[in-house]
Parts: sequence; C-alpha cells; structure tokens
Amino acid sequence: MKNTPAMADYELRHIEALRKNLAGCTVLLKKDGSFPLEKPCTLAAYGSGVRRTIRGGTGSGEVNSRYSVTIEEGLQQAGFTLTGMEWHTGYEQARKKAHKAFLKQLKKDAKAVKQNFILYGMGKAMPEPEYNLPLNAEGDAAIYVVSRISGEGNDRTPLKGDIRLTDSEVRDILALDKKFTRFMLVLNVGGVVDLSPVMDVRNILLLSQLGVETGGALADILLGKANPSGKLTTTWAAFEEYPEMPDFEDMNETRYREGIYVGYRYFDTFRKPALFPFGHGLSYTEFRLGAVAVEANGAQITVRTFVENIGALAGRQVVQVYLSKPSGKLDAPWQELCAFAKTHELAPGETESVTCSFTLPEMAAYDTETASYILEAGDYLVRVGVSSVETAPAAVLHLDKTVTTLQANNVLGSTDFTDLTAPASTMERPAGVPVIEIDPVAIACETVAYDRTEEVLPEVDALTKEDAALLLIGDFDPNAKGFASMIGTAGHHVCGAAGESCDKISGFPFLIMADGPAGLRLAKEYYEDDKGKHAVGSTAMPASLQEMLSGPMKLVMSLMGGSSKPKPGCEIKTQYCTAIPIGTALAQSFDLTFVEQCGDIVGEEMERFGVHLWLAPALNIHRSIRCGRNFEYYSEDPLVSGKMAAAMTRGVQAHKGCGTTIKHYAANNKEYNRYRNNSIVSERAMREIYLKGFGICVREAQPKAVMTSYNLLNGTHTAESRGLIMDILRAEFGYEGIVMTDWVTPMADTRSAHRDSQAQYVAAAGGDLFMPGNKGDYDNLLQGIDSGAVTLEQVKINASRVVRMARALAQE
Repeated sequence: MKNTPAMADYELRHIEALRKNLAGCTVLLKKDGSFPLEKPCTLAAYGSGVRRTIRGGTGSGEVNSRYSVTIEEGLQQAGFTLTGMEWHTGYEQARKKAHKAFLKQLKKDAKAVKQNFILYGMGKAMPEPEYNLPLNAEGDAAIYVVSRISGEGNDRTPLKGDIRLTDSEVRDILALDKKFTRFMLVLNVGGVVDLSPVMDVRNILLLSQLGVETGGALADILLGKANPSGKLTTTWAAFEEYPEMPDFEDMNETRYREGIYVGYRYFDTFRKPALFPFGHGLSYTEFRLGAVAVEANGAQITVRTFVENIGALAGRQVVQVYLSKPSGKLDAPWQELCAFAKTHELAPGETESVTCSFTLPEMAAYDTETASYILEAGDYLVRVGVSSVETAPAAVLHLDKTVTTLQANNVLGSTDFTDLTAPASTMERPAGVPVIEIDPVAIACETVAYDRTEEVLPEVDALTKEDAALLLIGDFDPNAKGFASMIGTAGHHVCGAAGESCDKISGFPFLIMADGPAGLRLAKEYYEDDKGKHAVGSTAMPASLQEMLSGPMKLVMSLMGGSSKPKPGCEIKTQYCTAIPIGTALAQSFDLTFVEQCGDIVGEEMERFGVHLWLAPALNIHRSIRCGRNFEYYSEDPLVSGKMAAAMTRGVQAHKGCGTTIKHYAANNKEYNRYRNNSIVSERAMREIYLKGFGICVREAQPKAVMTSYNLLNGTHTAESRGLIMDILRAEFGYEGIVMTDWVTPMADTRSAHRDSQAQYVAAAGGDLFMPGNKGDYDNLLQGIDSGAVTLEQVKINASRVVRMARALAQE
C-alpha cells in the first residue's frame, strides 16, 4: 500500500489489519472459472467506480481518513496497466453536465415544497448519467465497475441510475462481456441493484464499499491473493419481486403490512424468485459439506458437520442452519436462520469440523392474543447448507406440547390492518431424517419483572430541579442564537464530535460522543486557542455536502462543524480516523472475529482522541431495498444483525472508557420524513423482526448506550415509548446502560401531521438523554416537571443513570 509520510503508526496498523480480511466481505455472485488472473496484466477498466470509487455512504457514514485507495489506484499499485482511460474523461464531462442539472432541479424542487435546499437535499444522490462513449480499449481482461451511493436523509428510488441500471450501463456491460474472454462486473455499491438485464454476465463480484482499502481489495481478489468468501445478508431480486409497500413514500404513515415476512422469509414462503438468494456466495474454490449430526440437550440444539475444500485454491465457507417451525395457531415462515459459522481458511484438500448451536426459545413466535412467546406443538425441521436455497434436511425436533417461553405484555400499540399471513401448510417429515424428541419440561417459562425500582444517587437527589434537568439535556450554549442554538454546541472538547452531555455542574463528569458507523467521524484537523478547539476549514463538514454547497451556504454549514481559519502561530493537530467497511459489507463476511477486530480499531481510535461513546453500530432491518441508510445496517435478518452488533460492541468496549451506542431503536426503515413519520407495525412483527437483533446485542454484549429512532411507532415517538424503553429494552432484554434520543433538531418537513419528540415526554418514558440539546429542550423539560408531565423523581432516576455511565467511562 502507499505510505503517506505523515501517517501515524496506528493508521498503518489499522489499514494493514483491514486489508487482510476485506475479501471476506465481498460476495462472488457468479463465476465461470476465468478468474483469478495469473499475474498483473493489461486491463481495460470501465465504469464510474474505477476512478470515483465509493468507500462508504453519506451523512453519518462519512469518515475523515488520511488515506484512501480508489480502484484505479489499487490496480495500478498492484502492477496492472490500465486502458480505457479516455472513457473516464468523457464520463467526467457527462457527469459534470448531469450534476449541474441535478442541483438546479433540486433547488427548484426544494423551493416548490418550501424547504431549505440543504435539508431537502441531504442524502439525495444524483442518479448515474446516461452517456454514449466508445469501448475501444484492448486488454488481456476487462472490468466494469458500477457504483451507487446513498445516505442519511433520503431514500433510494427504483429508477435507472439508482436501483436500476442505466441503459448505458446495461449496453456497455453486455458488450464487454461479449468482447472479452475474461470480464468481470464489479459492484461498488452499498445496497441492492436490480441486475435483471445483465444476468447473463459470466462473472459478477459484489465488492461493496470497504472503507480505505476498497481499491486494494479488488486488486487482491482479481489476482487471487485473496478469495471472496462473503455471503449475501439481503435478498437480491428484481425490484418488482419484493413485497408491495404502497405507502413507503407516504409522508406521515408507513404501514408494515407484510408483518414478519421480510426478506428471505417472504421470498421462501411465497415462492418468489430471487436473482441471488439470502446467504448466497461463491468462491474461487469448491467445498463439500459432510454428514450432519444434530443433538438436543434440553432446549439447546447443537449441529455438527465438516467442510472440505475440494478445489484448487485456499478459501473459506459459511455453514448456515435454518429452522422450519410448525404452522398452528400462528402462521410461520418457511424457514428462519437460527445459527451460522465460518471456517478458517482451508487449504486445498483440508477439512474442518464446524459446530453451530442455538436454543429453541430463541426461535419462539410471539402470540399477541396471550402476550407471550410460544413454541407450538409439532415438528421443527432443521436444515443445513450454504444459502437459504441450498440446504438439506438434517433432523426433525418434535415437541408434543405447546410451551410458553416468556410471558410478556403487549406494550407497543395497535395497527389498523391485519398482517400478511402465509397459507396454512403441513410439513411432512423427510424420509431418512432422524427424529429427536424435545421434552417440554426442559423448556422453562420466564417471568418478567416489569415494575423495577431504581435508586437515585444521593448526590443527584441533592440537586435542584434545574440542575437535575440539565443532566438530561445534551450540552448547549444558553446564549447561542439562530441555527447554532438549534443544534447544541456539538463537541467543544473533541473537534467534530457529534455532541456531549452536560458539563456545567461541578463534580459531575460528562460524555463525549462521535458519529459513525463506518469509523469515527471527527474533524481531521483542528487547532486550540484561548477560546477552545476549532476545526480547520471545512474539515468537519461531510464531503457529500461540500459538493452541494457554494457561497454563503458554506457559512451556514460552518456553524455545524465549527470550522474556521487558524490564527498565525497556532499548531494544527490531526484526528485522522480509519474508515472500516460499511455495515452490510461487514455482515456479509459472516465473520464475528473480524467484526470484533473492526470494533477494536474503532475503540483504539476512541481512546486516542478522547471519545466515550461511538454513535454506532446501526442494526435496523433491511425491510426495503429503498432505504437510504441500508448500507449502515447489517441485514434483512435479525439474527445476523444482532450477532454483528454484539461483536462490534465487544471490540469497542474492550477499550478503556469506550462504549457503543446501538441504534436506531426501532422501526427506522426509511429516511423520508424520518423525524415525524409514523411506522405502523404489529406487536408480533416488532418483536420477531425489528427488535430481536437489539435483544441479541444487549444480552450478548451490553452496549453502554442505546439510541432511539426519530420516527413514531403506532402513534407514539419511539423516544417517548415507555413500553419500548422500560418494558422491552430494560425489563425483558435486561439492558443496563443509558438511552438517548437521536439528534432532534428542527429539520422536519413542516407539512407533517406529527410533531417532533419533546424532552419532557422522553424523560417520562425513561429516556436518559435528549440530544443534541438546546435551551428550548431544557425549558420544555422544566415545564414538564411543573405540569406533571414527568415527575422530578423520574428525572433524577434518569440523571443517576447518566452520571453512573459518565463516571464508569471517565474512570476506566
């Protein structure tokens, strides 16, 4: 890799650690055996992603790294001679023209709906332009790199140049596949692209967006120095094959009518065709799974098999275990992922024994009628394989009596529709598959203690109402005016930090928070003077916004980053952070050890720069491929999401004074009007799909913080839902940390039918921190205490949690 002279030791170590494992995040979707290449050669390189390589999404996904390698740079560093460079000159001209028209239309659209151009355009990505450029380059092989970017604030569209390929892309991809004996379509994307028109292409690699070494990783893969071993964590299909969501773009109400049938649960159950199914992923080598043995020890199920590399190259394989549940009182998906394990790198001819395990209560369904999780009487079929459509029956677990595993309360409100249900079906026992009897007595029923008493710290109890309330509001400048007063003072102890808790009460520590989720997002350069720390220039401003801004708008945005010009003689200090792969790419690795290692990278940099809480990882479900922030999220499956978030949390929290903030809790599955949109979801779907991953992460790793989402859930803001926060998160999941809001600022579309969340109601629900905080939020909380909207006792309980966490992290 290139060695920038100024790079610090930690940067070099982190980049090297990532590079070794990035191929494991990539998914080889199709192959014909013509790759890898024997050596660097003359390579015809086309597509926007060659030069404009995307390493991650926009918004909170952006990271200020000193070092980053495009695909063009990575290939050249690896010794390739690239041809077709004149194509990129023509493409840049076409893109520049399209971008100018895009911004003009964006301003026009913002004016039409009476919104600020910057807020309206946040997260909006320009579709790929159409072009007509010659493909006259020669080479020993060729690639075409499709790139797509999306981000916080807006969703993707099923249009050409976004979810769909442009006519130009389809034409050129098919032409190159026909012209070159060795051709690979490379997808430098953060989410699903409808590949229907190019499914005849012989080699397709989902490179994804891998952070700083995206370009180097592709060079390694093309040369066979690294072998793709990732598996899809989201079903790739033609856009029309996904569940209909007619109100996805509705400003006010979004109805989750599909219920529990999300992702492969929908495709498998309703026999819908997928281009590439959940769990799919090939390798340069071939594997064979051996005989499968299934054992039951009470409710604990253990699955054992072996994986043999029967090909000619070293590689890794992922074993996936699925469970089909009986359809009785409650309908059930055709199958659900219940466990997975990844081998180490197997040499040709090498065999590894693999063990996967799960418990039956983990797979229980939620019965709203009885407010309980149940395992219904009947047969539970265990399937083992390498994707959701490549499995074989391994055992039948027979339960002769319906068992309640957890008696709960319905606390999430009701819907005005009935969930989609699967047709009734009877599962026949496969011939020759062993039947294992499960003793119902061995499955215990848990009882939840919802009414828990919490102690107020004596020193908090002694505080005045005014000071106690301050501890629940993010740090703010009471004298700030205009836009700055709306966003709080952000991070004045660490430049570019997203926010801080209150530091105004003597003797009480505070928390410093930095955004994520693909690494720390801090100002890369800053200086100090007698007035504090200041970001240099526009280094605190997201690059995606810089491209959109001009003239006086930059002055407005500088308020958000606190950017300025240093005085003569001031020392410029740096805070360069490492961009790790996006969440979806990490999940595609199915490698919990590597994800934990990425957490370790983030944790070390948090320690270095004095950050207590990383506002990540994000583990919302890929409900729709249109969600603009899916790149941040792990999967359409809650087990994968929860396991990945837990691994990341373990890596970060192994470091002194560092914690994660898992988010967005919950049902934040689109970006349009995210501040005030009402997600209408059944209690069953919430518990089995959208909350399950949070529960897994909490039970396995106890993150220090949880961030609620902007949206409402069944008419109540998630930040104001005591059922979500106190009943499910704390009582049922056993959560011990603090709960904060997402960054509530006056950015919502004023046409919305719903209001923003408010500090007094957040506190009453058990929410500990209202972020980023301004004087208006503080005043609302005080008025809430006076009016009885929240008790002073509850305020002091919440404040005690904040103080305990701040002390724990500050003193570690």
